[in-house]
Amino acid sequence: MPRRTLKKILPHHSKVTDNPMIQRLGPRLKDPGLWHINRRSVSGAVAVGLFAAFVPVPFQMFIAAIGAILFRVNILVSVVLVWISNPVTMPPLFYFCYRVGLWILGDPAGYHPFAFEPSFEWLLHELHYIWKPFLLGCLVVGSSAATIGYVTVRGLWRYLLVKHIHRRKRRYMR
Repeated sequence: MPRRTLKKILPHHSKVTDNPMIQRLGPRLKDPGLWHINRRSVSGAVAVGLFAAFVPVPFQMFIAAIGAILFRVNILVSVVLVWISNPVTMPPLFYFCYRVGLWILGDPAGYHPFAFEPSFEWLLHELHYIWKPFLLGCLVVGSSAATIGYVTVRGLWRYLLVKHIHRRKRRYMR
């Protein structure tokens, strides 16, 4: 069952909430809805975590934690899933988001020619050209990934549950 597997992998919520740094965040983290491992909580956490992974700002884990608190889904799963966009995977993911944004806006030519310079002035100049397709692509890809993740987890969880019930029935019918 997925529930047993997740309970083995994830730390117990008391280990997390008893941390002095975490206790500063207030009593909202004591809400049992943030720590439940069930189909609704985990699938919602997957959606929140995947959406937050495509938000192009620093502190994506904080955004995922706030989303988990607002939607009362498993906070650990949502925060862990943000690491899909880590420093190694971020450039290809965000380039893909940029290309999706260009495609939606109808700019098949791509981007204007440029030469990379590691300076803040260059970034501000180029940001003027890429911000619309980039942010639109991040929104679309993040929403799509969240929806696909939510539906996949719900379906997989249900499939494994039905399979478990059939196995149990066969065992008792013998």
